[in-house]
Amino acid sequence: MTRVLALNCGSSSLKYALFDGEQPLLRAEVERVTDQAAAVTTALDALAAQGEAVPDLVGHRVVHGGPDRDRPARVDAALLAELRERIPFAPEHLPAELAAIAAVAARWPMLPQVACFDTAFHRTLPDVAQRYPLPDELYARGVRRYGYHGLSYDHVVHTLTARVLGRSVIAHLGHGASMVAIRDGRAVDTTMGLTPTGGLVMGTRTGDLDPGVPLYLLAHGHDATSLARLVQHDGGMQALGGSSDMRDLLARRADPRAARAVAAFVASAQKAIGALVTTIGGLDSLVFTGGIGARSPVIRAEIASALAHLGVSLSAAANERNAPVLSPPGAPCTVHLLPADEEAAIARLAPTA
Repeated sequence: MTRVLALNCGSSSLKYALFDGEQPLLRAEVERVTDQAAAVTTALDALAAQGEAVPDLVGHRVVHGGPDRDRPARVDAALLAELRERIPFAPEHLPAELAAIAAVAARWPMLPQVACFDTAFHRTLPDVAQRYPLPDELYARGVRRYGYHGLSYDHVVHTLTARVLGRSVIAHLGHGASMVAIRDGRAVDTTMGLTPTGGLVMGTRTGDLDPGVPLYLLAHGHDATSLARLVQHDGGMQALGGSSDMRDLLARRADPRAARAVAAFVASAQKAIGALVTTIGGLDSLVFTGGIGARSPVIRAEIASALAHLGVSLSAAANERNAPVLSPPGAPCTVHLLPADEEAAIARLAPTA
């Protein structure tokens, strides 16, 4: 069995897990990270203190792999240079992931490292889903729909199988949120686009905006830096309700601002599911994953409340206890709950590079 250390760096967190083959040996998480290299070094120290041997390889979640990366890749100088060029597409994530790779290389210079790309899962998107209505020269420069949360979606498809999913929408709902339409186990369309900022209303990210909004703001005092701050950190539920934490917003729902933020999140999810279903010609299954998707019966119920015309219904008891299957027996659409496990996807995919 190959021992894989899976590192999942967020913009301000680090999840890591050690696997023997696909069997997890340990898992841990570091929150409120401001220095990813230091956090990774601390994690490696913790593994050594527990007596764990050096793994056979280290697999990393890398958010953006570009238009041509459709599978994991060994980390080398050429790949690192390529990833540095991609930073403008995912400025909140790629620098942290590059710092993690550097920290591992500093500790174990000869140990193989593998990049597992979130965007790789979406490389099956048809041309009509990838292209924006912009000139060809911009498409050639990489301005296209990439899609994200691919490792989470890969875990769902691998675990539940393409046969069970059928025509499916998978909803990864958390601080960052997106959805994907699946047919025959492959991505057909997705909500995030060029960057992880587009699509659904999120914790601090705006999701989709009329292109006229940033144009207006640029003409009235904003520049690229302040716009980036606005759409990535000061938008979304934070802007609408004063908090990016769904638990806090639900607890304060008597406050009209909090209620407005929850309603906006639910409405954007409902609209996205309806749109994605049209791309796959029906809905055999709906899967909830991600922190909110797997842990909030209230949000799942409210999203499902507008989807009866698609065959979606929830068993109140199953939903309340976070059961693996949330729909009642015989429902036209099977509703699944599967906690996200990007580390398991990394452990499975990294040895294939």
